[in-house]
Amino acid sequence: MMLTAPGCFSASGALSLSSCDKSTRFFGRFNLNIEKTTRTRTFRCCKASLITNPESFEVGRLVGSYGFMNVTSYSGPQFGLDVEYSSEDIGRLRVQDVGEGSVKIRLYEGRITQGPLRGTPVIFKVYPGQQVGGVEADMMAANELNAHAFLQSSSKTVSQNLQILLGGFETKTGEQWLAFRNGGKYSAADYAKVMSERMSKDSALGEKKLWNPFEQEETIKRRRYFVIKLLHGALCGLAYMHDRERLHQSLGPSSVVLNTVVEKDAAYLVPRLRDLAFSVDIRYPKLEEGSGTLSEGLWRRASAAGAFTPMEKRAFGIADDIYEAGLLFAYLAFIPFCEAGIMDSFSLQRLLESTFKLDLEAIREYCLADDRLLEAVNFLDLGNGAGWELLQAMLNPDFRNRPIAEAVLNHRFMTGSDLF
Repeated sequence: MMLTAPGCFSASGALSLSSCDKSTRFFGRFNLNIEKTTRTRTFRCCKASLITNPESFEVGRLVGSYGFMNVTSYSGPQFGLDVEYSSEDIGRLRVQDVGEGSVKIRLYEGRITQGPLRGTPVIFKVYPGQQVGGVEADMMAANELNAHAFLQSSSKTVSQNLQILLGGFETKTGEQWLAFRNGGKYSAADYAKVMSERMSKDSALGEKKLWNPFEQEETIKRRRYFVIKLLHGALCGLAYMHDRERLHQSLGPSSVVLNTVVEKDAAYLVPRLRDLAFSVDIRYPKLEEGSGTLSEGLWRRASAAGAFTPMEKRAFGIADDIYEAGLLFAYLAFIPFCEAGIMDSFSLQRLLESTFKLDLEAIREYCLADDRLLEAVNFLDLGNGAGWELLQAMLNPDFRNRPIAEAVLNHRFMTGSDLF
């Protein structure tokens, strides 16, 4: 069965009457106005159809699970990639349940078995039914589907830096399965974890590593280039969302999917944003209607910051995403360049927000006194301190003074014009 979503990739297909009730019940929660007919409903400017027949999918193995509340600590399970890591490196990437939230998401590999996209590999994102996840799980799944359907229908071309939704279905137990094109199994958090542990391994080997200065310098250069390209891709995805009046609101290392984590293959790296369960529509009519349950926290913070009118709330929401992107920047500027255990997402955020109150100049002085943080400092020092300059702007305590995503992308640190 095929469900046509406005503006997604065009395809034709017939509804399977045997599964029509189940699939339409699932997608009916998402306000996509599906009709029970024997034909796919088409929309103006339609570019794709969402597959909603469970029989059109083949489900593979479980690849992990995670929660939304603590996205920065996610270090998911990633196996089966042909990369340059040793068996010891891969062994460290064990399956973990992460997050403190009540809604736990499971991920499965799979593929499409019927229709024009037959053979396409997918990643299933499984939301628990109401008996397990409560109403919140339904709301999150609905919001994620609506956000993807809107973003995939809002222009002729969809950003390559967003994960693409291909379809989904609901099971008899109420679980909601969303099927995304498989654009990679690793997250930015996984990449940072492996690089950090590699730094520890190299440090432990000492002279036995037999690195010559040139080889070591080239390795650090590759890492710097990889991280900047990763950040650039994530910000491109965020800029695409903001241009179309959508906030991400769950941006962290685990919400950026990578098609490769091999630094030598940085030229082929395509980061993609995922996890749009808390995405917020900031079109003015929606802002005037009032907040939904999932965005209550955002608008409470907006009011506390003095943003009350729809225009002020919109500006705050965009700046809030930029702040999250700034924390992602800080994470990737430190974790891959430090030995394991020296710095983690929580200690880094405490250092930034609590200890130094977002004073990046003071943080730099603190880091300079610790040789274990030297490579991170050197990275942010590139371009005569361009990294610190950009990070300070993105983490500006006053939301009104934070740059928009396009401005971040055009910053000299992101363009790399004077860095390499």
